[in-house]
Amino acid sequence: MLSIGTAQIKLLEKLCNVMSVSGDEGEVRRIVLEEVKPYADEVKVDAMGSVLVRKNGTGKRPLRVLLDCHMDEVGFMITNDDGDGFFQFEVIGGIDDRHLVGKQVIVGKEHVIGVIGAKPIHMTTAEERKQAVEADAMRIDLGPEGKASLGDRATFATKFKRVGPSIMSKAIDNRIGCAILIELLKNAPKNIELCLAFSVQEEIGLRGATVAAHYFNPDLAIAVDSTPARDLPDFEGRENYTYNTKLGLGPAIYMANSSTIDDPRLVKFLEQTAIKNKIPFQFRQPGGGGTDAGAIQQSRSGVPVVSVSVPHRYTHSPISVSRMDDWKNTLNLLHVALKNLNRDLLNR
Repeated sequence: MLSIGTAQIKLLEKLCNVMSVSGDEGEVRRIVLEEVKPYADEVKVDAMGSVLVRKNGTGKRPLRVLLDCHMDEVGFMITNDDGDGFFQFEVIGGIDDRHLVGKQVIVGKEHVIGVIGAKPIHMTTAEERKQAVEADAMRIDLGPEGKASLGDRATFATKFKRVGPSIMSKAIDNRIGCAILIELLKNAPKNIELCLAFSVQEEIGLRGATVAAHYFNPDLAIAVDSTPARDLPDFEGRENYTYNTKLGLGPAIYMANSSTIDDPRLVKFLEQTAIKNKIPFQFRQPGGGGTDAGAIQQSRSGVPVVSVSVPHRYTHSPISVSRMDDWKNTLNLLHVALKNLNRDLLNR
């Protein structure tokens, strides 16, 4: 079994602390390229900016398996300079406006520190306080000497933290997937042709994965992501029956979501692999949200797909929370599964 040690934690911290909002994923891409080049047989950056990696297998016609994760995170784009250090912005990706007011952000290549401002509570009416402030009524405040260019990206300034059994950071979705794919490449099995897509622009429409899947033309694919855990206690103290995943129960194997009905052969294979190897797992409850599997599934003449995710709380907010054990168990489920994949699975 693979382990999560100091090196893996430092890598995830490095991945989480940089800024790579959709459409400008360069900071994460540089880290990924540095990590994968010593271990890959082929590395390329496609026209959209996704990192495509291949590790050849041995034997005759090895199964071509694509593992995909996305490099981008939700955030903001500077759209207008109002003067005096105030900047209008557009939200990129699915962010709840209620998370924004008063949050510290980093802006542009230099990671200039700013804050998202709005009318103070002292100046609002009772009626206004009943309603969430919308993003177009907010500004990013960089101070009178703060500089930003139109089109600059911005994101939350939260730094990665390890707190007991938990990790807390912005952009766990999906830097934890990037860290898992890098570790799998370093421990790649010989029985398959391992293809990795560190894709761009997932948060705004699964765009990079569409192109990556067309390039690799895989026999099957697994989307590795981070999925919301809606596991807070019911506000009246009752048992929560409406969760989609729970922290601490292991990797979440998808059956269906808004973009995909996962291939039942792959779902069953992952379930049996987890049980046989005593790896904790859970089924991600069907519902909203989706992964790059939705785009990969419909590429070329169709690809059998399944998604596996690390659960986390507080999705697309300034800080998310995941468990170390869920990260480790997701890594190990995928590693063992890859070692046992063969073409017979697809002939069932």
